Amino acid sequence: MLPFANLSADAEQDYFVDGVTESLTTDLSRIRGLFVIGRHTAFSFKGKAIDLKQIGRELNVRYVFEGSMQRGSARLRVNARLTDAASGNQLWAERFDKPIADLFDMQDEIVSRLANTLDSQLIEAEARLAERALHPGAMDLHFQGRACLHKGLTDEYLRQARSFFERALALDPGSVEALVGIAIVEFNRGANFFADDRAVSFAAAETALIKALSMAPRYPRTLAFLGCVHIYAARTIQGIAECERALALDRNLTTAHAAIGIAKSFLGRAEETEAHIQEAIRLSPRDIFGHRWMMFAGAAKFWCGDDADAVVWLRRSIEANRNFPLAHFHLAAALALIGSLDEARVIAKDGLALYPHFTIRRYRANALSDNSNYLAGRERSYEGMRLAGVPEA
Repeated sequence: MLPFANLSADAEQDYFVDGVTESLTTDLSRIRGLFVIGRHTAFSFKGKAIDLKQIGRELNVRYVFEGSMQRGSARLRVNARLTDAASGNQLWAERFDKPIADLFDMQDEIVSRLANTLDSQLIEAEARLAERALHPGAMDLHFQGRACLHKGLTDEYLRQARSFFERALALDPGSVEALVGIAIVEFNRGANFFADDRAVSFAAAETALIKALSMAPRYPRTLAFLGCVHIYAARTIQGIAECERALALDRNLTTAHAAIGIAKSFLGRAEETEAHIQEAIRLSPRDIFGHRWMMFAGAAKFWCGDDADAVVWLRRSIEANRNFPLAHFHLAAALALIGSLDEARVIAKDGLALYPHFTIRRYRANALSDNSNYLAGRERSYEGMRLAGVPEA
């Protein structure tokens, strides 16, 4: 990673731009399997005309990440790009503007947003390389598994991802990332009702995560997903505690922010869910799990009786990922209860095309809490789904 350039007329802004570079270098270094050049070496290139291919050869790096910032009277513009060092081809670029606010808050948000997005882009780039490898290694297979998850949380993609993670573990039994990958697959099979027995899937996910933690006790991503498993296994308070431990190690971990919000709805505090989901989306606007977070924000609104906002959130969820059947069923329920029955039935059919075995009985049998407020909200879901034509059994 190269130092970000300060394009503002005010040279005193260098300290802010350099702070973003240092913080982003630190955050990227937390990504397991990612080698990041140290900041002192990186800063030796500051202000110099550079040849990206030459830097790639000199530092033995595959990618170069660089950017710039320009501050106006009321807004800050951020530009960033990722380049393949060998070919010089640009792989990804992003530009966004932010209103001027507290500088430390701005720095945190810029770093979080770029780190989370860059993580996803690097996974896709590495997965493409791994596809061409004659003898892929454990890390190659890990990246291919992660890329499958990025395509969508359907049963098919989850099975493909698991195959890659299992092959990675066969090559390297000590691969923490492969263990976490298997756990994510099992968790999602249970959470998305693909497993015949959700408890079995959650138990398998927990086993993999505990093993991963025995190898890397302070790996935030493992703690966050262990929190998710606890939350979905009706150990909600314990799950929130694990997510908070993860956030203490990595404040940018969007999975943990969102999981806490989801857990609040299971505790009958659905009115608190949206704020946590908004924070996760603020830190990672294009996150691969964003569609799920939006669905839960919509479901929480619906359970509180705020049907109009629920529909907005649920439409956003489907626009973000049309392969997530639960969002269709929740949107169908909300539309049915506001009287849009024709559209509700179309949306329900779309959900059933993705998940033909979904029924209201299966959904009802898998309530994740005995909280009375939560159960009352779910009764609205059953009613709306029934009106929209979702099968009872």
